[in-house]
Amino acid sequence: MPTPIRAFVFDAYGTLYDVHSLVTLAEELAPRQGAVLSQVWRTKQLEYTWLCALMASPAYPRPDFAALTARALDYAIAHLMIPLGETERERLLAAYRALAPFGEAAEALSKLAPRPRVILSNGTLDMLKPLVAQSPLAPHIDDILSVDAARTYKPAPAVYRLAVDRLQLAPEAIAFVSSNGWDAAGAKAFGFTTFWINRQGVPIERHAPEPDFVVATLGHIPAIVNV
Repeated sequence: MPTPIRAFVFDAYGTLYDVHSLVTLAEELAPRQGAVLSQVWRTKQLEYTWLCALMASPAYPRPDFAALTARALDYAIAHLMIPLGETERERLLAAYRALAPFGEAAEALSKLAPRPRVILSNGTLDMLKPLVAQSPLAPHIDDILSVDAARTYKPAPAVYRLAVDRLQLAPEAIAFVSSNGWDAAGAKAFGFTTFWINRQGVPIERHAPEPDFVVATLGHIPAIVNV
């Protein structure tokens, strides 16, 4: 490592927690459409964060991630023409607060101690705190930061600055970990030492500097940082 890593900052959704772990419930509520419902929901959720960050103005206050998650679900339901009632809709939204962590996450996080392990997420604190608390990752997370403190969304530099300010470290001394290629790109452009968890083997983004490390799972990180 060119610069010693003194702290780790993790994206939550898709990196530590599997956003598609609710497919079983989605399939129960929408037979034969659960997987595509989850995919459209997630795609539209991210799209809305980017659009709302660009559109934010006195005339258009930025909706928080909980609101965008609900609106993205409504879009997905309408797009797929799924006849879901309000009770079923609420069950899906509740599932987003209890997503399953990836299988290797707890062990990988444990091996990175005693250096701080912090979540930096688009999610609101009201979404993130219960998500972490109900999961086996709780003992391994030292702090949780929400983009709401910056009043925008990733990949805005102001979001990544939250971690620098909280940890009081230079960006290159912070390892930023994300499974989202666009997020890893934004973090690298900001100056973090960046780990991209490329679980699907997709190409590296072309619009920004490449991540420092590309790995298939969280489990590869401890060996790289010589823990």
